[in-house]
Amino acid sequence: MSLHRIVEAQRAYFNTGATKPAEFRKEQLLQLKKLIEENRAALTEVVWKDLRRRHEVTEPMELGGSLEEIAYYLKNLDDWMKPTYVEPTVATLPTDKPYIVKDPKGVVLVISPWNYPVSMVLLPMIPSIAAGNTIVIKPSELSENTAILFEKLIPKYFDPKYVTIVNGGIPETTELLKERFDHIIYTGCPPVAKIIMAAAAKHLTPVTLELGGKCPVVVEDDADIEISAQRIARGKWLNCGQTCLAPDYILVSSATKPKFVAAIQKCLKEFYGGNAKESKDYSRVINQRHFDRISALLDESKGVVLAGNEESRDRSDRFIPPTVLDVEKTDPFMHDEIFGPVLPIITVKNLCESIDFINKGEKPLAAYIFTKDEAKVQRFLNETTSGGVTVNDVIMHVAVITLPFGGVGVSGMGRYRGKFGFDTFTHEKSVLQRVFA
Repeated sequence: MSLHRIVEAQRAYFNTGATKPAEFRKEQLLQLKKLIEENRAALTEVVWKDLRRRHEVTEPMELGGSLEEIAYYLKNLDDWMKPTYVEPTVATLPTDKPYIVKDPKGVVLVISPWNYPVSMVLLPMIPSIAAGNTIVIKPSELSENTAILFEKLIPKYFDPKYVTIVNGGIPETTELLKERFDHIIYTGCPPVAKIIMAAAAKHLTPVTLELGGKCPVVVEDDADIEISAQRIARGKWLNCGQTCLAPDYILVSSATKPKFVAAIQKCLKEFYGGNAKESKDYSRVINQRHFDRISALLDESKGVVLAGNEESRDRSDRFIPPTVLDVEKTDPFMHDEIFGPVLPIITVKNLCESIDFINKGEKPLAAYIFTKDEAKVQRFLNETTSGGVTVNDVIMHVAVITLPFGGVGVSGMGRYRGKFGFDTFTHEKSVLQRVFA
């Protein structure tokens, strides 16, 4: 079936009203839960094939997180779907009823990335289903094994006029973007996001863009250095640094830097042993093109290597060791999001200089500070802008289902997760109901 016919078949099905009842939406959420639970081994296996990430890591992180989200939606969906009655104003009569009706948007396009190839399909599906929409899913072709599995699984659990998978590369995505959708959610990089936004503009289609950026980490002198290093290292080298919320670089004073570097080196040895290449806990770069990109930056960088044996790089195995560099602010690694296993460290005088440096760059998807000083925390929150913040840890704010997840500026627009996802894929229709009396 042509892409146009796929989209129009979904639109025709949506227009029947079949997706609107609460019971239908709950049934589909339960069907998605069934898909996950009946295919746990297959889903974790394809991620292993694509990213060399352990099954034991993918299971709770990608599958468990999705199941938690489904349970949260099932618990709250009835309340979220109810009309919201608003306060009357001077423009209303005493008998008027002003309220908001929650309408589904229609046909949603989900364009997912390769770094978390299971959850980044499932997590946008959940609010789209709950809001009463139909869904076309375009998985990343780079996580090929996962995309192929989804192509097999989705038709077994969902009618194609309700949920459809479209696999392929740039040509297929380009053709898909010519179609008219009612909402598009894309997770990926800013250059591609601009293409998607331009295509959406031709149909005036709203978009949610979950991008990335250079997520900074400020380590203050008063922080617990051992705990800080451990949490930063876990977040940075999870998935070989290929996480949109991963720490991108460190800002630390000259007094604290030696202690922090020693703590990071200790963590790397504890996590991955003496040879990360042999560690079952260390993932791989997604493909050779990304290996070449990171390797070129390593070759160009003037930074001092504080951890990581450059000679151990292996293109055929897509292996780059966990690497820590002492760099200047102008280093090649400081231009764009690294999205790999390299952690630059920049020396600063104080928090003021850290904030100033962060604010000179683009707004990141997340920003992190490690400190025991509440005044410093408040200053960091008030004087920097980012999609989200975790204090004294990294990444973990995204695990809180009652918080919105989204970027700002170049790191994205819009938000989802929990109730915020339901709102994103819902049109809030204003209603004023008046009587004849």
